[in-house]
Amino acid sequence: MKNILTLSFIALAMIFTTNTQAQEFSGLDKSPLDIASFPSSYRVSDKAVRITYSRPQLKGRAMADLAPEGQVWRTGANEAPEIVFYKDVNFGGKNIPAGTYSLFTIPGRSEWTVILNKNINQWGAYSYDEGADVARVSVPVNDDAESLEAFSIAFKEVADGVHMIMGWDKTRVAVPITM
Repeated sequence: MKNILTLSFIALAMIFTTNTQAQEFSGLDKSPLDIASFPSSYRVSDKAVRITYSRPQLKGRAMADLAPEGQVWRTGANEAPEIVFYKDVNFGGKNIPAGTYSLFTIPGRSEWTVILNKNINQWGAYSYDEGADVARVSVPVNDDAESLEAFSIAFKEVADGVHMIMGWDKTRVAVPITM
């Protein structure tokens, strides 16, 4: 009888304790977080570069309204993307030491300016500080026949390194990276 009372007490205590510690979790973000890395295989742990970014979606809107030409853009949604170089690289012709940087862009009709900035943990481009830029590179804009609903970043291996390709709608921009 003593064991039954003890078990009953423990069971009641667990029920009431569980209810008082219930947590409200937020729903899915409208612009989900994603990660792209090179090498992209999950089997390779020795990465050269990794970028964490949010993926806004067009949802019937024009890309130019979401990433206006001639204005600093956070290159995605929510927080400015953070790009980690695990070794020294040449990023679009600029030597960059290993480290973590924020990524911003200035979209244009025929070229984009891609910016590495030493200030990390920035939400949007609201506190963007040009004085903290580590590098600015200009890359040409290419058009693709396929439209991408969600902003996307991928790495493509090429003969002399890798290209970080950013795409949204029919716009494609590639930044050459050599290690």
